[in-house]
Amino acid sequence: MSRLRGVRAPAFVIGDGQAPPIFDGGIVLDGAGTILALGPFETVRKAHSGIHFESVDAVVLPGLVNAHTHLELSALRGQVSGGRGFAGWAEAMLSARDRLGPERDVEAIDAGVGELLRAGTVAVGEVTNTLAAVPALATAPLVGRVFHEVFGLTRQSGQAMLAEARAVRARMDVSSAVAGWPGNLSYSLSPHTLFTSYPELVRELLSEGRSRGARMSLHLCEHAAERAMLADGSGPLGRFFAARGATDLDFSPPGLGPVAYARALGALASDVIAVHLTDARPDELSEVAAVGAPVVLCPRSNLHIEVRLPPLTDLLAAGLRPGLGTDSLASVPTLDVLAEAQALRQRFPVVPPRTLIAMCTGWGAQALGFGELGTLRVGRAPGIVTVACGGASPSDPEAFVLDTRSAERELIAPAVVKEPLSP
Repeated sequence: MSRLRGVRAPAFVIGDGQAPPIFDGGIVLDGAGTILALGPFETVRKAHSGIHFESVDAVVLPGLVNAHTHLELSALRGQVSGGRGFAGWAEAMLSARDRLGPERDVEAIDAGVGELLRAGTVAVGEVTNTLAAVPALATAPLVGRVFHEVFGLTRQSGQAMLAEARAVRARMDVSSAVAGWPGNLSYSLSPHTLFTSYPELVRELLSEGRSRGARMSLHLCEHAAERAMLADGSGPLGRFFAARGATDLDFSPPGLGPVAYARALGALASDVIAVHLTDARPDELSEVAAVGAPVVLCPRSNLHIEVRLPPLTDLLAAGLRPGLGTDSLASVPTLDVLAEAQALRQRFPVVPPRTLIAMCTGWGAQALGFGELGTLRVGRAPGIVTVACGGASPSDPEAFVLDTRSAERELIAPAVVKEPLSP
């Protein structure tokens, strides 16, 4: 009994997007953070009379899931202006990356991981070119999926990047900093976008991932420039690549929309996370939903880069259950995924708070394939986060969490994923 922990709180938010909060609730956890009991306080107390219950003046949530990050760019916080569209942002970001070498700024990456933890994050989807953030993530009390991006518009460049990615991964296995690939992280190679890779490279990456049963990630329908590039090579991206001397390419515009092209390449599937969908149309969203593709949105990044938000109401109407991610500090001011839900709350007041909370908890966990995380359920260890409510018991705890920006948060129990994550 001594290892069991009881907590009483004014409200427990479940995180699945359906179940209502439990008011004046109680929870019992074992030493590993697994939920043994959850319900109205008096009911839980009577069933566990030998346990001391700690009272917290807070709303209790499952641990937060930041389903799309780029931690290796953490040194670029505040360095890349937005509002000029993706091509303009990319030009500025690459210039800053060449100048600052953010992947080598270990302190910035460590600070980014610390910021995730202070926000109450228990799981991440880390998208990387260099694996620079893996050592910091390896020692953090969270779990994650590492998506090692590869791209190339020519066979020479694509195969060179693929070979380098495999070499970096092999070196990481014997790195003294990590002492082998960390058990709290999974790994997969993933295509970056459909307009930065020749088609055979996308198919090769997908085939390799599927041979290992891996979940992969793909930036899809992020902006209108992507659609123009795939249609006929025109628009800002066409000019961007031309300015960078991209010639003799093994990529030709397919004359298809992003979702149709993803389908043609086999990238529209239940094992590939579709990230952004900012420029997706209703018929495309229906197709994404029909194949069961996981979806992750990064609204604050889209606002910074494109001054545009994903079509959230259309996504929900299509039956999609999107998770949320912050993207990188090159396009957002913080790595707090709850701030993404708060941004959507401001601009989509018709969307229920329960849905928005689910997007950064249970739905984000599902997008990453961590189905046992993200919701408060007996038998699960999703991590427990408290959001201080200052002596008052909120009548709508889900709205309170979204509308109260400065409330103190604390992770009081860790998340545990029972499946082996090491590749």
